[in-house]
This record gives sequence, structure tokens and C-alpha cells, in this order.
Amino acid sequence: MTDLKNFSEGVQHIGIPVSDIDRTIEFYKSLGFEPALITENKPANERVAFLRLGNLIIEAYGNKITEKRSGAIDHIALDVKNIDKLYEQIRKDGHRIVEERVMSLPFWENGVKFFTILGPDNEKVEFCEKL
Repeated sequence: MTDLKNFSEGVQHIGIPVSDIDRTIEFYKSLGFEPALITENKPANERVAFLRLGNLIIEAYGNKITEKRSGAIDHIALDVKNIDKLYEQIRKDGHRIVEERVMSLPFWENGVKFFTILGPDNEKVEFCEKL
């Protein structure tokens, strides 16, 4: 059984799909959040904003198929280390992994590696390592 205490360093971000990224950025700025990174996920053709308030980071990403209802959070991401080893352990434990391998995106200074699993009610838990 995977013991996340050996890999996780806490919550990294909460992912929320949004229909208008600029409006979302302005809304969260009005609450005191500051943009930590505004970028683009080119494979998904989405603009992405990481908005920070203290140690809370919201990842808002432009998505034309948002549900626009309460509870429409897409995923919670845990900040991890040794992601390749964690992936193999999670796979060995039989969890439902969304991706066929550890993925990467050019976010932050050196990029990130990540993968996602599904919980019992299909909730998404992302494991993300900043490089």
C-alpha cells in the first residue's frame, strides 16, 4: 500500500475549469489573490492562471465545457517528490490511473511532471512534481 507521507509535501493546487479566464483572474484578484503564473497549456489549447493567496493556489484554466454549477472543481493536486517511483507504486497498488505514463507540461520555471488517479466516486487526485 502506498504511504503518501513518503512522497507528498501537501496540497499543490486546486484545478477549476472556467469559461472566461480573464474574468476569473479579475474575480480572484478582487479577493486578494495574486497571479503566480499565467501561461498556456498548448496541447489542450487552454490559457492557464495559477492564482495565489498565501499557501493556497487555484489553477484556473479556460475550458469551453465548464459545468457552471456548484461543486465543479476538476481536481485536487498534491505536491509530490519522486513522481516516477510514486507512479510505479500507485500502479502496483491497482489504483485507477487516468494517464498511461507520467506526463509533463512546461509550467513554472523548469516544468512539471504529473499523473492523475480516480477515486471511488471518480474524483480526480493529481500528483504533481515541480521540476
